[in-house]
Amino acid sequence: MSLVSSEWLEKNINKVKILDCSWHLPNVNRDPYNEYTQEHITNAIFFDLDKNSEQNTNLPHMLPDKNAWEKIISLLGITNNDEIVIYDNSELISSCRLWYSFIYFGHKQNLVHVLDGGLKNWKREKKPTTNKYTKIYASKYTTEEKINLVINKKQVENNILNKNFELVDARSKERFEGKEPEPRNDVKSGSIPSSFCLPFKELINENHTFKDKREIKKKFNNIFGPKLPKHVVFSCGSGITATVLALAYSLINNKYVPIIYDGSWAEYGKK
Repeated sequence: MSLVSSEWLEKNINKVKILDCSWHLPNVNRDPYNEYTQEHITNAIFFDLDKNSEQNTNLPHMLPDKNAWEKIISLLGITNNDEIVIYDNSELISSCRLWYSFIYFGHKQNLVHVLDGGLKNWKREKKPTTNKYTKIYASKYTTEEKINLVINKKQVENNILNKNFELVDARSKERFEGKEPEPRNDVKSGSIPSSFCLPFKELINENHTFKDKREIKKKFNNIFGPKLPKHVVFSCGSGITATVLALAYSLINNKYVPIIYDGSWAEYGKK
């Protein structure tokens, strides 16, 4: 159950840990933490995606190391047995990234959920919000990294020749085809050879909910054919929107465990 509805969360709001992982592109001029202080779902704790990514790299939003993750999650008061619901106030992109991060660091996949539609749909359905501070009691969180859920550049280059997995890019077709410049100045236009393109926005409705499973399956059938592959890796610009595709794929294949090329095009396309 990768996704939960607003109704489900409202019924279980005191039984789960809730994380607001809102994040926005720099060019939209929005402050997610300031928005959180003004309005959030009751009991929600803010998770800073930029601050809680690896800081000692020139690549954006890379996973932190094991020790850093344990400290981050312990300070948020989350335990290994907690059931977690993640939401955001954007297009589900950052909540899906945090969903993937928890799974990578060993939290049981069936205990990590994304709120379908995020805060936008929650408010559209007139569910309550608050500006009250959520008390946090530090915990002792431990991790068990699943290193096979991250693919590196060398593996991607090897895959071009040996085809061990299918690689799907979540960026727009214009960026994928090199017709539109990349938002980062040090990254060239184009895409990884032998990869497919499935823009993540094609899987999301206007109210920020995921499209139904039939539509999602059809989107993947359009690139793979009638038989969906077992070994699929997702990529994008900086490892965030790739996780939207990974979550969507888990909806139509409940045995799928998300695998991401974390460096994504920010690494592969570096000038």
